[in-house]
Amino acid sequence: MSEEKKNKSGFVALLGRPNVGKSTLMNFLVGQKVAITSNKPQTTRNKISGIYTTNDMQVVFVDTPGIFKPHVELDDYMDKASVYSLNEVDLILFMVEPEKMGKGDQYIIELLKKVTVPVFLVINKVDQVNPNELLPIIDDYRQLGIFKEYLPISATQGIGITDLNKVLYDYLPEGPAYYDPDQITDRPEYFMVAELIREQILQLTAEEVPHAAAVWVEQMNKHENNKLQIEATIYVEKNGQKGIIIGKNGSMLKKIGINSRKQIEDLLGEKVNLHLWVKVQRNWRSDPRFLKQIGYNTKDLT
Repeated sequence: MSEEKKNKSGFVALLGRPNVGKSTLMNFLVGQKVAITSNKPQTTRNKISGIYTTNDMQVVFVDTPGIFKPHVELDDYMDKASVYSLNEVDLILFMVEPEKMGKGDQYIIELLKKVTVPVFLVINKVDQVNPNELLPIIDDYRQLGIFKEYLPISATQGIGITDLNKVLYDYLPEGPAYYDPDQITDRPEYFMVAELIREQILQLTAEEVPHAAAVWVEQMNKHENNKLQIEATIYVEKNGQKGIIIGKNGSMLKKIGINSRKQIEDLLGEKVNLHLWVKVQRNWRSDPRFLKQIGYNTKDLT
């Protein structure tokens, strides 16, 4: 009779420059959207845990904000969130694109040299390059001597995911599942709702708005006419940005609301009435008091 397979469990940080595909990979593995994605950099602002459970393994993915050098208070928060997460996980997946090592990658590598947990190089988007182009890229990273394994994948196509899963199982410690097998994230529902609204802002508005926009859910616990009533405020930094988000005769805000509502109903599994407001909060990204008020609290990281 074959020996029963041991159960493995642990926390895995997903690290990499903005827009490298970390959220896409986590959503693919978990099998459902737990982190918003867009083609704009710096989409992820908080550490978001996606929970991936198989018959013999539970992986809690910590999707860190893409690391980059801080410029304003919000950037500093994002950077601290990423650095702190390096010291509280079992494994680190460092994700890069299939191209020559850039300055942003080198900045993260300097941080990785200081950690004691196993680090793996995940080369994403390999479906976009010729396999021959991968070898010199892997060789460059191999010379650094900090990676246990080199994993070429495509988070959109599912290429290399079997190998990635095997590596996770091999290196994670033995342990029980931390979460119920059906649970896919440790984030509260109001946070997920705010993120889905922010995702629509990222996708629908012009370049100057997205990173100046924050979403805060004011309330979502009241039912009327068999619909959950959700009230949320979109904060921007300038009157011009407010105008863009509202749109002509409210057309853009209506579109953001309709698209968000569909996603929120899918997430919550019930009908929703979504009420959105837009307010100007000047320079909110550099205001620690306001950042704390809407959920970006650096004290939580220490």
